[in-house]
Amino acid sequence: MSVEARDSGLQPERTTLAWRRTLISLLVVDLFIWRRWLSAKSGAGQVPTGIPGLDYQGICALTAAAATIVLGGVVWVRSRQLHQGADEASAVLMLASAGSIIALGCAAVAAIALGD
Repeated sequence: MSVEARDSGLQPERTTLAWRRTLISLLVVDLFIWRRWLSAKSGAGQVPTGIPGLDYQGICALTAAAATIVLGGVVWVRSRQLHQGADEASAVLMLASAGSIIALGCAAVAAIALGD
């Protein structure tokens, strides 16, 4: 008995569009965090890193940017996999996306909590 190939139809396109919409919404969160950092009072909450201008809001902004970049890579890889016919995402992709979303959420909460 042979197993027939599953006809995915438009599922890869719908999934890719959903991933892209999610990434766009995360970019908006990222921009709000960056705006908050850039409009924060300079000198308040400085972290002893030796990097001028890097405070706790800056760490939140950098964390959010790194998480968004990782998620962008996950979206790109998963979109290519879907268009090539891969059925399920690898565990590495799922862990990377979950970790990035958690990091971005923590950065957003911390940026709000640390705001003036």
